[in-house]
Amino acid sequence: MLPLLGLTLLMSSELHWVVIRPVANMYARPSEDVDVVSQVIYGNSVKVLERRNGWVRIQTPDDYSGWTQVSELLAVTALYPKAGRIVQVESLFAHLYAEKDVTRRRPLLTLPFESRLEIAVEPEDDGRRWIGVRLPDGRSAWIQRGDVSFGAPPAARESLMAFSKRFLGLPYTWGGASSFGYDCSGFTQMLGRRRGLRLPRDSGPQASWDGALAVGRQDLQPGDLLFFGAPPAKITHTGFYLGGGEFIHATTHEKPVVQISRIDDPHWASLLVACRRPK
Repeated sequence: MLPLLGLTLLMSSELHWVVIRPVANMYARPSEDVDVVSQVIYGNSVKVLERRNGWVRIQTPDDYSGWTQVSELLAVTALYPKAGRIVQVESLFAHLYAEKDVTRRRPLLTLPFESRLEIAVEPEDDGRRWIGVRLPDGRSAWIQRGDVSFGAPPAARESLMAFSKRFLGLPYTWGGASSFGYDCSGFTQMLGRRRGLRLPRDSGPQASWDGALAVGRQDLQPGDLLFFGAPPAKITHTGFYLGGGEFIHATTHEKPVVQISRIDDPHWASLLVACRRPK
């Protein structure tokens, strides 16, 4: 492992940069006093594009860029997690522990859904309840098997209806891209990943994404994406159609949570401007 030593180390092409906070905010400029444009979660590798006074401009795996504090990252000489046995957090939130016991110490970390970890050991003396993982900084930790999956294949569109409802009630967070809090496009992008799709990060680019076909409101099917705007040329919101006139989305309308709404609700009916079906 290598510490963050300065510009020469930062620009080395031999280093990889990995997020070491459960959720790292990405800002429009190198300051906490500006808007959050997105987030990146624990264990993700990012590309460092620029450095300025303790801040770095990074590019995430979905090709999104923004500024984060350099303390949110660690420089390592090998990709994390390494190819091989990897687990992904499947629970909405998962605790990591210093030992195989939930009562003796507080959790080391609490990670959001989709965080990926490198397996170190799978002991059999505990009924296979625990999995030992290696963290990016070299520390060891334990996670309960019930909190993770071992790389399930992309989900069928039909299964996403029930899956999406797991997130009901999570807080709306501007720029949010984790189960600690999603914004509208962060939520639909996550559902797309679950299906194996590489959706753009923001709602406008999602609406014009060439991986989806335009459909009429009268032809909607479960799994279609809905886009809202006023005026129509300015997309400002998106949701995931469940069928039966209902859609699920992260919104601040009436209550700031992931919730289910109806497309015939006057508020949403007046704003719905585009429907898309992933190919």
